[in-house]
Amino acid sequence: MADHLPNSLPHIDELRSRWGGFAWTPENEAQAKLVVGRYPPGRQHSAIIPLLDLAQRQVGEETQTQGWLPVPVIEYVAAYLNMPYMRAYEVATFYTMFNLSPVGRFHVQVCGTTPCMLRGSDDVLAACAAKGLRKGGTTPEGLFTLTEVECLGACANAPMVQINDDNYEDLTFESTTAVLEALARGERPRPGPQIERQTSAPAGGPTTLPEMVAENHDYRGQWA
Repeated sequence: MADHLPNSLPHIDELRSRWGGFAWTPENEAQAKLVVGRYPPGRQHSAIIPLLDLAQRQVGEETQTQGWLPVPVIEYVAAYLNMPYMRAYEVATFYTMFNLSPVGRFHVQVCGTTPCMLRGSDDVLAACAAKGLRKGGTTPEGLFTLTEVECLGACANAPMVQINDDNYEDLTFESTTAVLEALARGERPRPGPQIERQTSAPAGGPTTLPEMVAENHDYRGQWA
């Protein structure tokens, strides 16, 4: 099993010493039972993704980071679902939402795919670099981990980053810097577009049905 571990991880004995006793908190135990109960008998293995996510979040709460999945924790989730460890490990290694090595309090995932690149992802990465973030690394105080990733599905709002569970979109060097500085101060910046824009509507406001921004406007009188 130790052969599966990247060189940057602690030795397997250290991992087992720290995480070998992992178990759900009472709150997460209740949530795990709720998740498993959504599946019919014999299909409990289908709960592996949400339970790995739950475990990663619990590790994050215990370490004050975004969370990751040490091998003993993956083993625990696999045993909880009565499935082979390797099946759970295959899921954990397939989905990039799961971290297989320690990360910082904020996992900054910068999209570098073509739409974001054309609209300024290099400026976003430059802003990260100016704050001491390096791709594939964690800042010395453990606050930020920087990763360049493929498409995060917000191409209309490029360039964008995902930081833990939040997306920050329509970024510039300056607005990226502001987001990172706010997080460092312990604040939660407003997620979504960092310009005057409603979700993915045209910049400057909608060009059709503008009254719908404020209310469920009834246009029938105008169309009669």
